[in-house]
Amino acid sequence: MSQKRILVIGAGFAGMWTALGARRVIDSNTSRDESSIEVAVVAPEETLVMRPRLYENNPESMTSSLTDLFAATGVRFIKGTVDAINTIDRKVSVEDATGAHNDVSYDRLVLAAGSRLVRPNIPGLRDHTFSADSIGEAVQLDEHLKGLSKLPSSPARNTVVVCGGGFTGIELAAELPARLRSILGEDVDVRVVVVDRSAEVGSGLGPGPQPVILEAFKSLGVETKLGVAVTAVDAGGVSIASGERIETLTAVWTGGMVASPLTAQIPAEKDNLGRLHVDKYLRVPSHPEIFATGDTALAATDDEGHYAMMSCQHAMVLGRAAGHNVAADMLGLSPKEYSQDVYATCLDLGPQGAVVTYGWDRKVVFTGTEGKEVKQWINRSLIYPPKADTKEAFAAANPDAKIPTLDPALLKVSA
Repeated sequence: MSQKRILVIGAGFAGMWTALGARRVIDSNTSRDESSIEVAVVAPEETLVMRPRLYENNPESMTSSLTDLFAATGVRFIKGTVDAINTIDRKVSVEDATGAHNDVSYDRLVLAAGSRLVRPNIPGLRDHTFSADSIGEAVQLDEHLKGLSKLPSSPARNTVVVCGGGFTGIELAAELPARLRSILGEDVDVRVVVVDRSAEVGSGLGPGPQPVILEAFKSLGVETKLGVAVTAVDAGGVSIASGERIETLTAVWTGGMVASPLTAQIPAEKDNLGRLHVDKYLRVPSHPEIFATGDTALAATDDEGHYAMMSCQHAMVLGRAAGHNVAADMLGLSPKEYSQDVYATCLDLGPQGAVVTYGWDRKVVFTGTEGKEVKQWINRSLIYPPKADTKEAFAAANPDAKIPTLDPALLKVSA
C-alpha cells in the first residue's frame, strides 16, 4: 500500500495544532505501524515561536522546541521554506538552508503559513524602522535598544516612536518606558510616542478598553499623536502628516497584518487581507484537497457574522479543527464544523497591568493587577505546546476540548 501524505505548511500555532490534530485522528483509527498516511510539517525551524510575546524583553528566549513533541506523536518535520505551490500536480517547492529546491508531493495540503507585517511604500520605512513581527526582527530591536546606552545622551537617543496604535503598538509602547530606563538609567528623561493615522488609539479594539489604555499611557508618560500618518522615516527621525518631525534613533513599525503571500498561489477567493475563503470545515471550496487555517483563513466563528481574527487565540482552535478535518477526509470519517463562540482579548499594559475583555463587544472584565495575572498565565503557560507525551498531546489536540482562556467560568464572567 503506497503511503499518502498530509502536508502542513507552517509550524506556528495553527500548523502545530493541525499536525497534532491530524495525527490524533489517524492514530485513533489505524495502527501507526500500519498507517498509510503520513503527516508532515514543513517550516524553517522545528520550533514554535511565541509570537504574541515578541514585544517583551529578551525575545530570543520566546521559542519552544517541537522536536520531541513531533517525535512522540509521529509527525515528520521537513526543514525548509515553501516558495511555490503547484495545485495542479499537488506538490510544493521547498528551499533548504543551502538554497537547493526539492519538490514535496501531497494528497491533502493544509496552509498554515501565518501572516506578515504590512510595510507600505513610505520613504525610508524599510531602511530605517525596526519591528517585532518575527523573532529575528524582535531580537534586532532588542539589541538596538540595549546598544543605545553606548551613545551620548540626546533627545533622539532617548526617544522611541512607535508607528501604529494597534494591539502590538500598544503593548510595545506600554513596555518601553521602563525598558528604556533600565538600559539608559532611571534618571534619564525617556520619551515614547505612538503615532497612528486613526483618531483613536486602539481603534480596532472598540470603545470598551480605550479608556483603560489611555489612562495607562498617561500614567506611563506615553505620548500619542493621533489622526496623522507617518510620511517619511530617516536615520534621525520620523516625519508625520501634520508637518512635525520627531527626532529619534528608534522608529518601530507596527502597521497592520496580511496573510502569507503563499495564499496568492492558490487560485481561490480571498479577502482584502489575502486570507482564503473557507467553508465551515476549513476547506477551500474550489480546491477540496486544500484546507486553510490560522491567519491564512477567512473562517466564520459563528452564525452572527463574526470571523476569526489574526491571533494565536483563534489559530489554536482553527488548527485543531483543520487537523481533525483533513485526517477525517482522508479516512472517510465525519468532519467537525469549526466554531468559536467565545471570544476574549488580553492587552498587556506593562507596569500598569493589563486589560481583559470578553465577547465581540469587548466588554472590560479585568484591569490592572488582575488583568496582568491573566496575561502572564496566557503568555507563560497557555500558548505553549503540550508535553512530548502522546496521550497528553492528543487529548489537547481534540477539537472538542475547551481552551481554558476562552472559558467564561475561568474568566469569572457569565456567558
